[in-house]
Amino acid sequence: MKLPGYYSSGEFARMANVTVRTIRYYDKQNILKPSYVNEATGARYYTDADLVQLQQILLLKYLGFSLDDIKELTIEDADYHILRNQLDLQLTLIQDKIEQMQLVQKAIEDTTAAIDQNQNINWKQMLDLIHLTGMENSLKSQYQNASNITSRIRLHNLYSQNKKGWFPWVFEQCQIQPGMHILEIGCGNGSLWSENASLIPGKDIHIVLSDISRGMIRDARRMLLPHSGHNISRDARFSFQVFPADHIPYEDNTFDLVIANHVLFYCEDIPAVCREIQRVLKPAGRFLCSTYGSHHMKEITDLVQEFDSRIVLSGDKLYDQFGLENGAEILHSFFHQIEIQTYPDELIVDSAEPLIEYILSCHGNQNQYLLDRYKDFRTFVEKKTKHGFHITKEAGIFLTVNKN
Repeated sequence: MKLPGYYSSGEFARMANVTVRTIRYYDKQNILKPSYVNEATGARYYTDADLVQLQQILLLKYLGFSLDDIKELTIEDADYHILRNQLDLQLTLIQDKIEQMQLVQKAIEDTTAAIDQNQNINWKQMLDLIHLTGMENSLKSQYQNASNITSRIRLHNLYSQNKKGWFPWVFEQCQIQPGMHILEIGCGNGSLWSENASLIPGKDIHIVLSDISRGMIRDARRMLLPHSGHNISRDARFSFQVFPADHIPYEDNTFDLVIANHVLFYCEDIPAVCREIQRVLKPAGRFLCSTYGSHHMKEITDLVQEFDSRIVLSGDKLYDQFGLENGAEILHSFFHQIEIQTYPDELIVDSAEPLIEYILSCHGNQNQYLLDRYKDFRTFVEKKTKHGFHITKEAGIFLTVNKN
């Protein structure tokens, strides 16, 4: 007898316009497991929540993701927040795909027109076309990176006890004045500015948002667009550029303030980055950079290792590269009047889903040990968060002045 609210494999396949063989294959690959299995008959049954997950699988497959990628990206249960987050990210990727294909279309049209007119192949246009058609992996990587970043920000937004918020607090420490020239390196999706748009003083200010990732710069444009009321590219206060932090394409003594929010510990050559920042800062210009301490989020590491001691959430300890404990020493060679300010906060998490989403977004080996034991891990985390799970936050900023 079929349970109410459940669909047989055949019904489920027809609803999704796929074959039963496809449903069985996803089950075998541990990508989409049935919500209920009749032990007596072996019959498999699915729910509306499974249909939501299948929608994600089919879209990601259409967009070129491998089954291993899809397995990692769709493992979480489809609660409202996770579903909304995933749909927003899928929409962003589709928009990127449309833009990419429009560029490919134009490149093909320009190349064929040149051949028709000159009977010669424009090899530069051909190379541009090859570059555009090779952007597929980049788009997939950007989707995964954006998904991971969103998962981490969401955990902090939901459960941080400091109601000021990280980005408003950092913005306040910047002490921005009208007429300043400001550079942010590693701007990500532009949250520092979108969350403080109404507080940016004056129209004569100039803010350069930079990142090594074109996808992040595109996200920053989109993030800021609703706050400007018109296309941000027409707003003279903002400009967007892609470049690495150790090769800043500006002349000496250009900026009053340089900001690096959770960036330096990712840089391979921190002294080279500091030299570049020192070079482009005006005399007595200020540099603000943020980082973590050694106890930041340590309870999450303890949690996963209690479940499985083989799990390592990050191969690199970022605070060893540049942290609250050693940051002043690193900066001392390039800047003076170094001040440190810590952001008072903690997380108290009372729901399993956002914490699991955060854990799965980390750069370690967790998926190797959690994907096939997801239900057990979910039960484990639910018990830990039932009465509120405390997580230490140890983050802060260094405020410095250029030595030049």
